[in-house]
Amino acid sequence: MDFFGLFGKKTGASPLGKHAGRVASKRVQAVDRWESIQTLIKVGTPEAVEALLPRFTFYVEPSITDEEEKDAAFAGIVGLGEVALAPVILFLQKAESISWPVKMLDKLAPADFVISKLLELLEAMDTEYERDPQRKIQILATFEERTDSRVIDAVTRFLKDANETVRFTAVGALFAQEEVARCRQELVDCLCDEESLRIRNRILQGFCDRDWEIGARKEEVINNLPAGYYLDPKGFFRRSKSN
Repeated sequence: MDFFGLFGKKTGASPLGKHAGRVASKRVQAVDRWESIQTLIKVGTPEAVEALLPRFTFYVEPSITDEEEKDAAFAGIVGLGEVALAPVILFLQKAESISWPVKMLDKLAPADFVISKLLELLEAMDTEYERDPQRKIQILATFEERTDSRVIDAVTRFLKDANETVRFTAVGALFAQEEVARCRQELVDCLCDEESLRIRNRILQGFCDRDWEIGARKEEVINNLPAGYYLDPKGFFRRSKSN
């Protein structure tokens, strides 16, 4: 994936071109790539940040070299503060994995700003079948560790996603939210209609943890109750202590 030229001109055509090319290539000698990483950090412009970011898109041997280079690039980028914000946001929008750009944004911007950017990405995604839904899964997984009132409305529709792992991760993201009760009925419907055992287990555990009743569809749940769960005398679903 080509991350050069995000600011309207090819980095390779600038004085930074040599260093940008080194940083972006796993075939370059480690000592040369290290020199270029350090040079770009010292330059400290948005274009230099742009040139550093491709280093997070590949792995090199040995692992200690890979870790050292990425850690140095990361520290250099976040150390630049606001200068790095725009290129990191663009990197987030294009990168196959959101892990590194999200880590950078967490250091560069307030939590609600980072969540806003993640929600913007999620809004552009649909629930239809796709060959590789990893970016969608990664974004949903971030909301298992972040709380925001906007997450419920953004994530609930993915309970009906074509991909089972997306649905599983969406359930986890919803139960991580303080206002999860807002989508209680949608979770009940998912519990009743879902074929995946691990998703049904995850929803039931969430209901057990919160002493939630299933409501009008309780009989449907009872008739298809996963092993290890039971209905207690007060009408709440519980999990057997042995499970």
